[in-house]
Amino acid sequence: MRRKDREVTDDCEIDAIIASCNCCRLGFYDQGSVYIVPLNFGYEKKSGKRIFYFHSAKQGKKIQLIETCPQVGFELDTGYQLQKGADACQYSARFQSVIGNGTASIIHNHAEKHHALQSIMYQNTHKNNWEFHDEMIDTVCVFKIEVTALSCKEHK
Repeated sequence: MRRKDREVTDDCEIDAIIASCNCCRLGFYDQGSVYIVPLNFGYEKKSGKRIFYFHSAKQGKKIQLIETCPQVGFELDTGYQLQKGADACQYSARFQSVIGNGTASIIHNHAEKHHALQSIMYQNTHKNNWEFHDEMIDTVCVFKIEVTALSCKEHK
């Protein structure tokens, strides 16, 4: 990171920034191109590892790309606020952002899918204990990103 003065390294601060985000953009490698898709997500730290959860249709480009090239990039941001200046070079912006890389995998285990869906709902509603019928869980594809590298930046 070029601007070390904006780097956030405290795990609790990073987790708080992630908790305040409502969209995670995933970047997939697609035979020489990058395919980026914005998704709602769930998040947790398990045994010191960061994991993002997502849901999707069972078929489509994302699923195909996960199966052929599971290495992904991701980006989250929040708190954008334009800071006006007297001229163009004095304009700036406040923000918080997280970028990183990880390995995507489809979740097949019923209990883990249920847990992931709970996590997604919590991220979006801050409520727990959602009920998911087996039929609903069987209909949706759930996948996770296990984070391999992450950096966080804040401009106050």
